[in-house]
Amino acid sequence: MKDRIDELIALLESEPERLRAAEFLQTQHLLESLVGKSVTAATIEETRVAITTSDGSRYYFYGFLGSEGPP
Repeated sequence: MKDRIDELIALLESEPERLRAAEFLQTQHLLESLVGKSVTAATIEETRVAITTSDGSRYYFYGFLGSEGPP
């Protein structure tokens, strides 16, 4: 287990942009899977955002996703 943690830490230190891009793509695919579903709850937890849909599924988002729009 410690070897795996060390490997992940090394990746975080050496490939931050690549990891951000992979996380963005994963989040994009997850959001696309929500099209047509109704969100019944959304909560901000200590380390993630949790979204519950009307079919009882829960989706988790980690990190900062951000948004843009008019002020």
